[in-house]
Amino acid sequence: MISRNARITLAGAAAIGAAVLTTVAVQAQTPAPRVTPPPAPAAPFASTTVSFEVKNAAGAALGTARIFQGNDGQVPGVVLHLELKGLPAGWHGMHFHNKADCSAADFTSAGPHISMTTPVIHGFLMDNANDFGDLPNVYAAADGSVNAEVFSPLVTVYPRASDSRPALFDADGSALVIHANLDDYHTQPIGGAGARIACGMMKR
Repeated sequence: MISRNARITLAGAAAIGAAVLTTVAVQAQTPAPRVTPPPAPAAPFASTTVSFEVKNAAGAALGTARIFQGNDGQVPGVVLHLELKGLPAGWHGMHFHNKADCSAADFTSAGPHISMTTPVIHGFLMDNANDFGDLPNVYAAADGSVNAEVFSPLVTVYPRASDSRPALFDADGSALVIHANLDDYHTQPIGGAGARIACGMMKR
């Protein structure tokens, strides 16, 4: 004969066993957590980079400029990198001109600024500006050195069928022209930047 206490113990053991089985069954039915694989590493940045020499009116080399743009076309413009020496100290306006020709002593052979509309309205501070050659000013230190990078969203390096902006390296190339004074970004036609004192040719 089983005592009352023994029956209670057996009943408790049965209940515990049932709970364990239920827990095991629930755990067996619970799906394993999904492991998300890490994202693939980004592709290395690829760019088109072109270097060209910048000279003063006497034909002396002032240094090198580089211009580059991402090959995937996602970068909306070009970066201009400057490492120059021998410029007058202070601020200087500079612009992209529409022809790769620095042969004239005053660099007028480079033509006017790159543009696609007539009349050309110059200046970052002009609401109706359409001058594709506009660039920010650069500063030459007391020793005449310039180390700077500036960005222009207005042009591309090479012509692209899907891009309507002018290309620096088109059929007749283009020129970077540096001026004696700063560009005030609104006075016509060149922001009061004055004489052309340095020129670099960008051509194929």
